Parts: sequence; structure tokens; C-alpha cells
Amino acid sequence: MSTPQDGHIELERAVNSIGVGRRHRQDYGDLAAMVESIRRNGLLQPITITLDGHLICGARRLAAIKLLGWKSVKVWVRSGVSDRLGQLLAEQDDNLLHKPLTQFEAAGLYRELKTLLAEDAARRQEATRFHAADDAGEDGPVKLTAPWDTTPGEAAVQAAQMVTGRDSHTTLERIGRLERLAADQSQPESVRTRAAEEVERIKAGGKVYPSHLRVNVELSLAELDQIVADPTQPAALRDQARAEAVQVRDAEREARAVELEELAQAALARVRAAKKTGRKPQRRPLTAVEDEGEPVPFPLTVFVAIWDDMGGWWQHHDPGEVGPALTEEQWSRFEQTVAGTIVFADTARAARRAQERSEHIA
Repeated sequence: MSTPQDGHIELERAVNSIGVGRRHRQDYGDLAAMVESIRRNGLLQPITITLDGHLICGARRLAAIKLLGWKSVKVWVRSGVSDRLGQLLAEQDDNLLHKPLTQFEAAGLYRELKTLLAEDAARRQEATRFHAADDAGEDGPVKLTAPWDTTPGEAAVQAAQMVTGRDSHTTLERIGRLERLAADQSQPESVRTRAAEEVERIKAGGKVYPSHLRVNVELSLAELDQIVADPTQPAALRDQARAEAVQVRDAEREARAVELEELAQAALARVRAAKKTGRKPQRRPLTAVEDEGEPVPFPLTVFVAIWDDMGGWWQHHDPGEVGPALTEEQWSRFEQTVAGTIVFADTARAARRAQERSEHIA
């Protein structure tokens, strides 16, 4: 028997009385199959709403029955999820079990969950502190039971895990940053345009990390351009900033995103140093290789970033399609990269094992 805490079935709920409100899913996808299934078999799983008629689960089902012209529908009226965090968690569960969220829908849900989880954690910490102070006695401080053991600092990680099933908070934060930069009127037009382009690139299936790096490059270039255009700056500094920006833009045609960001950051750092000290520091060429033909050494963070970005890449490509499709030049570069990667891995593995042996002996 259901209780007020559980909810109840309402057999005839007016469809137009169900409030959808603000939801993170904006793209319902192709509803044709669902419409046909409901037309043929009826609504097998009731829509879930709150006591005041707010939709919790079943946005796609509701859209489908509206397309069918239904005036009323059987719903499950659920209590206990009237607060915004409860509604978000129910929406997130419903989404994970049905059509996946787009990356931008996931990022929006993540941001709100992160904020609410942090606020919830802060409230519980405050309650624990006051209860412990007020009620501690012979039996010790009061222990509060909470639905999540989350500190405010852990909210981002937990929110990401709840939305995507893994710790993807860095990627979700980057998506949010791109959206903010694209809409931020205080940013230079070049930055807003680049951010908007990268948002569309990701929506079309592009990866987030390279887009994040390209926007970082645009931000560096925008700062260099601002120095060039600032008449209060010394002429030598403006000339240096102009030269640095030109070389970064020249390298943009061939350098990978991760390399280009390194070059842009180095260029901006040199100009900032010159601005601060009033002296022009020695500038290294902004190219992906040294004049002698030796590759520029990158820091460990770049190595980690590259391999994080490439994780599981082979799962997204069909070798039977890629092999015949590549040109001779493309295939040659691929084989060279694979061969170089194997040699690098063997050498790095040997160095790792040598260190492990030395630590074991020590």
C-alpha cells in the first residue's frame, strides 16, 4: 500500500496541467518510434510528477502523447521530491536510463547539481557543527545521517559522476567556460567568435580538449593585440607584442592545438616579462621545432594532456574504413607515429622499471 511518502497513481490527469518547467534536456531526439509504440501499446510506464504537477520523469513520453493529441494521461504522483535538488536527481536518473544527454545538456545539469550539492554539503556541515556543540554529552557528539557524504570541495567530482558516470568534471567545466566566453560581452570579439566556433565544433562531434586549447590561444592573442593597440605602452613593447602575435598566428596553420597553446603562452609570458621589467627578454622562435631540426621539449603536463585526449580513440574509428581511406602520405605518418610511440613506450617502461628497482633496493 502506498503512503504519502511514496505517492499514488492518478488515472486521469489533464495533459495540459503538467508543468514541464526548465529542464536540462533540450533535444528530445526522434520521437517517431516512441509515438508509434504508445499508439500501438498505450503508455506502459506512467509519467512521474510532483504533488503540484511539475514533471519529474518522462519528458519524451509527454512530448509523444502531445503529438498523439491525448487530453489526459495516467501519471504517478510522487511526494518527497519537491525541492530543486530532488527534482534534478530524478531528472538525471531518468535521463541516464533513456536517451543520453548531449554534452552541453550534461554540462548544464552538472553545473546546477554542483551548486546544489555544495550548498547542501555546507548546510549539513553547519548543522553538524552546531548540533555537535549543543548536544555533545556523555555519549559524544550527535551523528547526523545525510544522503551524501560530500564536502563543498568534492561537489564538482560527485556532480560529474552523477551526470556521466565518471569523473568528467574537468571536461564539463571546460564546456561551461566555452559557453560563458562565447556569451561574455566584456571579452574581445575575436575571443567570443572563437569560443562560439568551438561550441559549434563540439556540438558537431569535436573533442572538448582541443577546443579548450584553441580558445586559450585566442585569449593569449587577444591580450597581445591589446598591448599592440595601447598607445600608452612603449613602442618597443608594442613592436614585440606585434611580432609575437604574428608568429603565433603563423604557427597556427601547422601546429597541433596543444603545441600552439604552449607557443602562445610562452609568447605572452615574454611580453608580460618585458612589460614588467622594461627589458626585452631573449625570444625563442615560435615554431614547433628548433632551427637545428630538433623537436622542442614539452613539459610533462603536455604529455599527460595529449594522452588524456587520446584515451580510447580506437573505439571511435573503424579500421576497415580508415585503412583504405588514408592517402599514402597519411598512412606513412600514421605508421611513423605508431613506430615512434612503441619505441618511446619501451624506453619509458624501462626507465620506470629501473626507478622501481632502485626504490625497492633503497
